[in-house]
Amino acid sequence: MFKRFIRAIKSMFGGLISSMEDPKLILEQNIRDLNDQIPQMNENIATVKANLLMLQKEAKRNEKQIVELTSKIKSAIQANRDDIAEGYALQLEKAKETLSHTKDQLVFAEKAYEKAIKVKKVFMREKDRKIQEAKEALRASERAEWQAKIADTLEQFEVGGIDQTHDEMISRINEEAAKNEARMELALDSIDTETMEIEANAEKIRAHELVEQFKMEMGQTSAGSISIDEEPEKEEKAKSKTVGNKEKS
Repeated sequence: MFKRFIRAIKSMFGGLISSMEDPKLILEQNIRDLNDQIPQMNENIATVKANLLMLQKEAKRNEKQIVELTSKIKSAIQANRDDIAEGYALQLEKAKETLSHTKDQLVFAEKAYEKAIKVKKVFMREKDRKIQEAKEALRASERAEWQAKIADTLEQFEVGGIDQTHDEMISRINEEAAKNEARMELALDSIDTETMEIEANAEKIRAHELVEQFKMEMGQTSAGSISIDEEPEKEEKAKSKTVGNKEKS
């Protein structure tokens, strides 16, 4: 029962944490964390290298001390001062032990430094790979956000958005234009255009008669002048004569 309770608590808080996590923000923080680890790693490598340099210097001092003690022992023996030679011999033995211990530490320090350099190279390579992956994921996230906005816009076009309003306005304008065109046709049909043309011709004939009347009053009318009503009759007679002549021939 207790394990089930613990599992339920974990699942509840795990779901809450998962819902609070923003992958984009976490990746950006991961990039910062990876870059922040470089100074600490460099500091650790510097400490390892400093220990290596210190052991190398100590080994050189021990070697130099051994050379000097050996020389002193030989000089004391040549001077028949075995007591002094014995003192230097003890120091020489201790110096050799110290040198042996220092060399062992030096070997370990060299391996530690080489390993630290390799670890840094691996870390830098892995860091660059992870940062590159994170940046690509962030770019993909930006593209996804842009695509989501475009999708939302397209959905608005189709559902109560620009597209529907656009089509509705065009339909209303076309409908209004069709109504006005129909009204114009009905208005033209309701007007007696033939009567208007007859009246216009009558006014033209009346104006011509008035002009002829003025000419007669002014004595400018010639004997061959005829009215507009007589011209069609004259043309008809001329045509009849032409046809008759053709039949006789």
